[in-house]
Amino acid sequence: MPLSDLYDPSRGYLVNDTVVVEAEVAVRKILDYWSYDSKKETGYVGLKNQGATCYMNSLLQTLYHIPYFRKAVYHMPTTENDMPIGSIPLALQSLFYKLQYNDTSVATKELTKSFGWDTYDSFMQHDVQELNRVLCEKLEDKMKGTVVEGTIQQLFEGHHMNYIECINVDYKSTRRESFYDLQLDVKGCRDVYASFDKYVEVERLEGDNKYHAEEHGLQDAKKGVLFIDFPPVLQLQLKRFEYDFMRDTMVKVSVGNSFSKSINDRYEFPLQLDLDREDGKYLSPDADRSVRNLYMLHSVLVHSGGVHGGHYYAFIRPTLSDQWYKFDDERVTKEDMKRVLEEQYGGEEELPQTNPGFDNTPFKFTKYSNAYMLVYIRESDKDKIICNVDEKDIAEHLRMRLKKEQEEKEDRRRYKAQAHLYTIIKVARDEDLLEQIGKDIYFDLVDHDKVRSFRIQKQTSFLAFKEEVAKEFGIPLQYQRFWIWAKRQNHTYRPNRPLTPQEEAQSVGQLREVSNKAHNAELKLFLEVECGQDLHPIPPPDKTRDDILLFFKLYDPEKGELRYVGRLLVKLSGKPIDYIAKLNQMAGFSPDEEIELYEEIKFEPCVMCEHLDKRCSFRLSQIEDGDIICFQKSSPIQSEEACRCPDVPSFLDL
Repeated sequence: MPLSDLYDPSRGYLVNDTVVVEAEVAVRKILDYWSYDSKKETGYVGLKNQGATCYMNSLLQTLYHIPYFRKAVYHMPTTENDMPIGSIPLALQSLFYKLQYNDTSVATKELTKSFGWDTYDSFMQHDVQELNRVLCEKLEDKMKGTVVEGTIQQLFEGHHMNYIECINVDYKSTRRESFYDLQLDVKGCRDVYASFDKYVEVERLEGDNKYHAEEHGLQDAKKGVLFIDFPPVLQLQLKRFEYDFMRDTMVKVSVGNSFSKSINDRYEFPLQLDLDREDGKYLSPDADRSVRNLYMLHSVLVHSGGVHGGHYYAFIRPTLSDQWYKFDDERVTKEDMKRVLEEQYGGEEELPQTNPGFDNTPFKFTKYSNAYMLVYIRESDKDKIICNVDEKDIAEHLRMRLKKEQEEKEDRRRYKAQAHLYTIIKVARDEDLLEQIGKDIYFDLVDHDKVRSFRIQKQTSFLAFKEEVAKEFGIPLQYQRFWIWAKRQNHTYRPNRPLTPQEEAQSVGQLREVSNKAHNAELKLFLEVECGQDLHPIPPPDKTRDDILLFFKLYDPEKGELRYVGRLLVKLSGKPIDYIAKLNQMAGFSPDEEIELYEEIKFEPCVMCEHLDKRCSFRLSQIEDGDIICFQKSSPIQSEEACRCPDVPSFLDL
């Protein structure tokens, strides 16, 4: 409103130099988003908003709350070997089961993947009517030959008759067609009844538009549609959107829009819909008049916003009682009748005039929240449709499968909630190195994600943990020596040093804090176990400051294979040549076999593997605890051409 109107005394806003502003405040209960529990407050749970599913959540909640439909879905045959992402029946069974028995909101990803609508574009290129038809057609096809064959038709299929009847000659053409939902015009109609009146409106075919009645030639005629029967569950699609040829796009039009009449005008829908009104004006002569077509409103699907955006939610009364619920993605709330009907009619709301005696223009604002789909259930079919559905309707293999999923989910939730009380200890052993090197990995020693992990309470003593290790691996406590892993500056990860007696006297939590400089949630250890000649564990040798632990890999250039052969505790002052016989024994070579040694230094950003002088001490070669030495035979290869990588560096650099 222009400021000049406000200051104009004749308009009545300004009286005695005073403007009175009145505001109507509607007080609603404030819901704490984070603490609100839909299941506790309403008995129902929502569906997660996955960002690209638009209207799908509203439709799925509506279908789920038609118990006869839900029971039929449960009775569809599926097998233990089916996967939800490849089976619409199983995906929908899983979704419905979780909606019925979960305590928290449910995800829909498996279902969208099962029928190929797993991208944002998939939903933007279709509407709720198309999604409903795709889903029902696929279910209808899957139900063929089963105990629930024909359920979709029984619930949603109705029939109408298209007719053309000549006025001046005795000629009439009729065509029977089925429908699963009806598209009703909103523009120019004040309510659902007006839309049905328009649906069956008779069109005159005359003048240049006469009808060709076969042997009768061109004739004046009347054309129309009448209903043969209505389904037990009546789905009405309200045409709130129309195509704007000027803009080459779909539009949701509001009042005052210059390029089209409004589709956002007030449009009413009744709580009870009587399609037998006015002596069955919508029915064809062939319709069964003994069926009472009186319907009760079950669901109102709502869109708020424009055609390319906005929000979707649904109002549903699951048992057709007076209590309505709003299903808004994850959240379910109780709602009153006004929210469901009056506030979803759309159109404009007018604020009352402050001074009726003056010529002041009332203030109006447009409602952009309105119904776009209605679901009615025939009153005479209520007891059949709103039936009881419980666990006995669900196949045992499906119950077991979904219960297991729920238990695993609960375990993960509990695991996550209690994570701060525990430390994960990953224990690598020689067996892991032997299994992984040359198969899963070539550089470094082990992939810690593939070794045995222990979930230990932080207050547990390290001694108690060692007892757990003894049970798991059969290694008595006195034969266990644990090494801490460390990440080096060159990004390699190696055993760094043995735990001290003082560290082993601590709790697991204390040990992780003290020894883990990176403050990683996990504690990674290497378990050193020495075996005697009889292969039974023996106490580990004493380690002095002059001793270092080295790991050895053997390379076979003819086979192009690299494998782990063991580890040795060597003297820093010693030389590689002092250990040649031992290395040959580990490799299965003769004691006097000539071998070449290489130090595996790093592999990021480029491979570094250098030849090791056998006559130079480990100290002078700067070898330390946790280093990796690769070796191979020195003898020349018989066929250089047949060998792609003649030595360790060329193999690791491949």
